Amino acid sequence: MKVQQLSVFLENRSGRLAEVARLLGDAGVNIRALSLADTADFGILRLIVNDVERAVEVLRRAGQTVSLTDVVAVEVPDRPGGLAEILEPLQEQEVNVEYLYAFVEKSSDRAVVVLRFDDVQAALEVLKQAGITPLAAEKVYTL
Repeated sequence: MKVQQLSVFLENRSGRLAEVARLLGDAGVNIRALSLADTADFGILRLIVNDVERAVEVLRRAGQTVSLTDVVAVEVPDRPGGLAEILEPLQEQEVNVEYLYAFVEKSSDRAVVVLRFDDVQAALEVLKQAGITPLAAEKVYTL
């Protein structure tokens, strides 16, 4: 169960992040999760949104550089060691996690972790064998 993540390449200058947020907000696109990594010259804004197609359309029309990436979202017990329980089977099978970010659901005792793997299919198989069910994209887009 893959989730589509938007990656927006931003110049590292004042107002660029606000511009993306404003464009999406004005288009009625709700940001469900995000991560921002930067260097001295540029940043990569990674987003999970409720309407992927609309977000891509709006951002590209505004001249933003946008790409789509398949990621996996899983629920993790929101307690010490919860993340380790998800990562250990992946480590045992030598599945590489390129990056991850997380958020806590409002009315739950679980957190949601979004993971990017170098081999998504292998990761999905390892998670399945470990009894870990990734969240359906439709659920993630509406959290």
